[in-house]
This record gives sequence, structure tokens and C-alpha cells, in this order.
Amino acid sequence: MDALTGMSVTLFFPAHNERENLEHVIREAVSICPELTQDYEIIIVDDGSTDGTSVLADDLATGHPGVRVIHHRANMGYGGALQSGFKGAEKELVFYTDGDGQFDMSELRTVLPLIDHADVVTCFRVGRQDPWHRKLNTWLFEKAVFLILGLRIKDPDCAFKIYRRNVLDSINMTSNGAMIDVEMLLQAQRQGFRIVQCGVRHLPRHAGTPSGGNIKVILRAMREMARLIAKYGTRFSRQYKGMQSAGQP
Repeated sequence: MDALTGMSVTLFFPAHNERENLEHVIREAVSICPELTQDYEIIIVDDGSTDGTSVLADDLATGHPGVRVIHHRANMGYGGALQSGFKGAEKELVFYTDGDGQFDMSELRTVLPLIDHADVVTCFRVGRQDPWHRKLNTWLFEKAVFLILGLRIKDPDCAFKIYRRNVLDSINMTSNGAMIDVEMLLQAQRQGFRIVQCGVRHLPRHAGTPSGGNIKVILRAMREMARLIAKYGTRFSRQYKGMQSAGQP
């Protein structure tokens, strides 16, 4: 039985070219998990890495019985990596964070118990350790997601989240890029699942190069935003439909 939540937990880590960060992250996870539950698994999703991350991930799985690896032959994008992690997860609660080491795994001691009163726990970065232009991009993204799609979540693409299995079973993940977090939270919100938000410290990246500010990633996110608008409509179009259904002009 889980010491904090009474449930089993999957922790998974999407990683693309994180050879210099991944070992520290997985060792932290292996260290903290026994404090949280005796029923856990740790998954590394190697998203087509070319820097030796793939070999390191296999070595970590060999050295730690609770760790296993999902390999992508080619890079499938952040959304594709998350989809593989969710599909591969076998436990009742599913937690994920990135393999870049920018979060303190010990914060799970505080964050994990919040799921006892929620269906989704989504965190936001406190003291974000990124260049000003990435902070600005995140702020603009958050405002656009609320104004256009009606998702009122602070820092929706923060990679420190927990989902219950029944939530994952009820939503349809189609995004392969950075919009997957928004797509999942939007569906969870519309289906009436309980969403709790919590702040977590953001740590500086010690090695490797972040890809979130890459122009290709940004353009892909814009295309996915347009697709989500076409699929779910804007909050204004939903308000108008609600007015029509109520018999208002």
C-alpha cells in the first residue's frame, strides 16, 4: 500500500538528448519512491536520443529493478513521448516530469498527497530559472490559452503533473508537440474532473540544451493550437452556442 495515497504510482521521464542529466534524475527518483509507496515503477521514455541517452537509460534500468525504458527509434516530439509514457504506465497514479533535472524530486512528498482530493495535480514553476524571453513566451502562451480556449491554468505546460488512471482513460491524446499538456487539461476541465494547482521550485539546467524555445517547436505549437481551436472551438464560440441553446439572440 502507498504510504501517502494508498495507491500505486508510475513515475515516467521523457528524455531527448539528456545524457548529462538523466542519471541524477533517475537516482533521485529511485531514492524518493520507497518513502512514498512500495508499489511503484519508473519509466524512462527515450525519445530518439542521439547523444548516448539511450545506452545510459538501459544501464540505469539494468542497475535498478524498478526502472524500465521505452525507446523511440526516431524523435517523436514531446507529445509523442508523453503519449508513450502514459500508454506504458501500469499503476493507478501516473506522475511525469522531464529528464533535464530542473525539478526537485523531493517535492513529491508534498505534491503527491494532493491527489487524495483531486483527479489531476498540475504544478507551476516558482522562481523559474530560464532566460527572460522564455519566461515571456510562457506568460504569453498562458494568456492565449485562457483567452482563446478558456483553460484557466497557471503555467499549463509545466512538466510536474499527476493524473489518475480514470482521467487518462477518458481523454484522447492527439498532440505530438508542446500542446499536449493543454489538450489533456482542457479535456479534463470540460469533463468536470477535479484539478488542483501547486507551486514547485524550478532549478537551473546544469547541462544540455533546452528545445522549448526552438523556432520549430514554437511553430509546431502554433499549428497545434490552430488544430485545437478547430476541434474544441474558442471560449467565445462556446459562450455563443450556450446563449443560443438558452434561447437568447
